[in-house]
Amino acid sequence: MITIDPVRRELLKNALVTTADNALVMVTRTARTSNVKNSMDFSAAVCDGRGRLVAQGLAVPVHLGVVMPALDACLEHFGDDIQDGDVLASNDPYSGCSHLNDIFTFKPVYVDGKRVAIVSLILHHSDLGGRVPGGNAADSMEIFEEGLRIPPVKIVEKGQVNSTLMRIIEFNTRVPERVMGDVHAQLAALDQAAAEVAKLARAWEPAVLEAYLDDLIDYAETLTRADLEALPDGTVEFEEWNDDDGVGNGPIRIHLTLTKTGSTIEADFSATDDDKGGAVHCNRAFTVSCTYAAIRTVLGAAIPNNAGLYRPITVKTRPGTFVDVRYPAAVGSRGQVGFRLRSIVLGALALLLPGRLPACAGGSEFAIAASGQDEAGRRFLHLEFHNNTGLGGGPDSDGQDAGPYCIGNLANVPVELIEAEHPIRIEEYGFLPDTGGPGRYRGALGLVRQYRLLVDDVQVQVRSDRFKSQPWGLFGGGGGAGAASILNPGSAGEEMLPSKFTRRFRKGDVLRFEMAGAGGYGDPEERDRAAIEEDRRQGKVTDAHIRACYADLEVR
Repeated sequence: MITIDPVRRELLKNALVTTADNALVMVTRTARTSNVKNSMDFSAAVCDGRGRLVAQGLAVPVHLGVVMPALDACLEHFGDDIQDGDVLASNDPYSGCSHLNDIFTFKPVYVDGKRVAIVSLILHHSDLGGRVPGGNAADSMEIFEEGLRIPPVKIVEKGQVNSTLMRIIEFNTRVPERVMGDVHAQLAALDQAAAEVAKLARAWEPAVLEAYLDDLIDYAETLTRADLEALPDGTVEFEEWNDDDGVGNGPIRIHLTLTKTGSTIEADFSATDDDKGGAVHCNRAFTVSCTYAAIRTVLGAAIPNNAGLYRPITVKTRPGTFVDVRYPAAVGSRGQVGFRLRSIVLGALALLLPGRLPACAGGSEFAIAASGQDEAGRRFLHLEFHNNTGLGGGPDSDGQDAGPYCIGNLANVPVELIEAEHPIRIEEYGFLPDTGGPGRYRGALGLVRQYRLLVDDVQVQVRSDRFKSQPWGLFGGGGGAGAASILNPGSAGEEMLPSKFTRRFRKGDVLRFEMAGAGGYGDPEERDRAAIEEDRRQGKVTDAHIRACYADLEVR
């Protein structure tokens, strides 16, 4: 019987988290694409020898709830045929992963012949083939249209890289030198993480480590249940709307019934609209992951982020709905509905816990992939996600402009880098006045990103939303302004573009994307007048907006 020392348990938890973070730092330093090295669209985790999550790195939260389903599919496929030096990989949404661009890799760690842990690294690879550059087209109808589908395989076997699989990946991407650079960065960081965990296991001894990992998971469950027990019991309903599904159907209703009872919480999405096609919807694993990430925000920061945290949370879905699609549905644009799922769960929690949570975050869940040939005839592919465009007003403060939200956590891609690497000029990037929802505490402003294409025949794929539905306010606060996409603004050929499209553009075309503002919190009439004056001074609101939203304030 091994006696658990709480101090050693804490040291172990921190060591494992540091190992995951170190892997991410290595990826940042060695990757080739801006989506990885700048946006940091990746995640790392450590699992025990049985495949249970025991630690997460500081990365993209919605990746991490999918780690165990993806790993389970790999372990089930290979069974006893897993050896020291192997690296398992998959990107198949119907084998537990989320969408094809995310390649999940898993390296088992052996000490004295015993599997003591499995380290994991997930990277969003910029292009893995398919009919549209970037692989995120909203109007794909089947998974086969979206690119290279990798079932559970060994990308490394007994320490030898699977050169056949690597060549298949290389021959199925439009920008092989960059994507293969990311793949090699991923494998190198995985090796580093495995070496760190092996060193740790030898220092602790495998049997002791196993006992502590079991306890660490149980400890997280105990803390999670205690935090849930302290929250009020009740059942609340909340629903949101996606503008469309990418193929002309919509608005799409996503409905949640959230029930908190004692030390458990259940999220039931069964009443959500049926799926009718497109690629904006998601599989069940991703819905579960988004739910975990949103609920995590109301739990104590000291709770370890591992499988124990998930145990008291039940997620129900109905197969065939927008949030639980059936094979062979395309799911490349699943990230957009993930942000809608986040706002639904947090909206329900705001009703259950009044005074604890902010109004809806802003943004249009905007993503762009632009590809063509530069003036030297070289293929380029610019991929960029704008998911963190600002927080809703909260119980005691304005929403943070351009702040991150709980499941995105992607970083800004610098204008200078875009212009240095691609024939694209960013003509405007900044805040949009008057777009934050009014309230006692104002919602964050929306962002604008305006691109000018410097070469002909550029294929652009855009995935966005919030053109029809506003980010909601709370307790009397107003909704944030909606989003818009405009081709050649201010010219005779100005054209309003839809929220989701794939289209070719010419040299000199200007694409302007205005992202939604966040919701406000509380009655606007209760807003501090000095705060309104400061917003006016900084150019965040105009006199016309003040008149419309704060009627009793005299405009100077």
